[in-house]
Amino acid sequence: MKYKTIVGLEIHVELSTETKAFCSCKNSFGDEPNTNVCPVCLALPGGMPVLNRNVVNYTIMAGTAFNCKINNKSKFDRKNYFYPDLTKGFQITQNDNPICTDGYLEIETDEGNKKIGLFQIQMEEDTAKSLHTEENETLMDYNRCGVPLIEIVTKPDISSGKEARIFLEKLKSTLRFLNISDCKMEEGSLRCDVNVNVKDMETGKKTAITEVKNLNSFRGVEKAIDFEVERHIKLLENHEDEIRTTRRWDDAKNETVLMRVKYTASDYRFAPEGDLPIVHITDEEIKEIVDKMPELPAQMIERFVKDYGITKEDAIVLASSRELAKFFEDIAADFKDYTLLSNWIQTEILRRVEISDDVEFKLPFANKEFIELLNSIKNEKISNNAGKKVLREMFETGEGAKEIIERLGLVQMTDVSAIEEIVDEVLNENEQSIIDFKEGKDRALGFLVGQVMKKSRGKANPKIANEMLVKKLKER
Repeated sequence: MKYKTIVGLEIHVELSTETKAFCSCKNSFGDEPNTNVCPVCLALPGGMPVLNRNVVNYTIMAGTAFNCKINNKSKFDRKNYFYPDLTKGFQITQNDNPICTDGYLEIETDEGNKKIGLFQIQMEEDTAKSLHTEENETLMDYNRCGVPLIEIVTKPDISSGKEARIFLEKLKSTLRFLNISDCKMEEGSLRCDVNVNVKDMETGKKTAITEVKNLNSFRGVEKAIDFEVERHIKLLENHEDEIRTTRRWDDAKNETVLMRVKYTASDYRFAPEGDLPIVHITDEEIKEIVDKMPELPAQMIERFVKDYGITKEDAIVLASSRELAKFFEDIAADFKDYTLLSNWIQTEILRRVEISDDVEFKLPFANKEFIELLNSIKNEKISNNAGKKVLREMFETGEGAKEIIERLGLVQMTDVSAIEEIVDEVLNENEQSIIDFKEGKDRALGFLVGQVMKKSRGKANPKIANEMLVKKLKER
């Protein structure tokens, strides 16, 4: 039998505005509980919401980055439900007339590029945070209540856990480049719910949709989807029916666990938000916002290839985070061999430093010291292998490149007569390698070059040594 996996995502992203969505309370993570609150976000009598303009601006930026139609007219709605984390008894959100609709994000899969469609991106407010104590008490921190969110709702275009992870990684990278959210899943500023079911392509039968919550990593999303796909296929194979359920991912068990069964459809009794006016925005205002948007990853990759002459593959790595891209460009401003720079960042720097936009990218030495090292390699003052030794010392000690080169005596030998003396000595000691070379055995030359480098303690210029060996071998 052949089965089709059907996955849609609902992604909530907290926006990094200075204040909350509908009041002037500070939008800040980790503050003392219940200190960033006011009558508006606590829903006290007389508190009236006022829309934060930056919430609109940031949502338009996200919608533009994800190829959405930006609607000139949108409205807010009340989504009614009663949880202790929702002070008003309803959430201010957008339902049938959101600000961004019909978008997509293109990802690279094993089968080629694929567009994952977006139904909409809507503005809304976050709820409070429940804190569960060891004494089985539940305490409420209302600092998060009213923090601005965008909810990104995908179409059911995702067909595997891996595709979902790739999609989320690209979405997060894009949002970070826009600088509208820090997207820290561990702090709850990016949260993802998964809707998954499976279709039997022979019979046309589908399993009921399962919603998976409590996903705190992209790898967790991937594993949860893969687990659910296997579970749904078994349901089809065993001719079992299951009504729609909500499950959570259990990291310890590596499986989803039933939370609740949905016997009826949720009725949120959506109604227009009467305390907030219709959101009107003109094409000119949209253009002004778009023109001020930061450079997106795809644009940066294209520019890196064009301006620096590096490969697209290298550009993709360098533009994988804002921190890494900035480091590359800061060094490139003073060191013009961009290919050498790109290679050293990818092979030597990234081996030692984990690049993440969540953590400040910081080396134990100044950028100028890395430039000094690269210039020493480019100008053949030291060999490539010696450069690796110097960089290792720079990471371990924080010492400057020039000081390490002098301390370790790594300055490359470029005196032709001195190198020739070593070459003659190596040839006289390795008659069999000369015979092997003349018989067309290419490895013989590599062996002889290695012997020259060994005798010179790695200081001989390998290019000069190689050329001299070839010339002398042909003369013999």
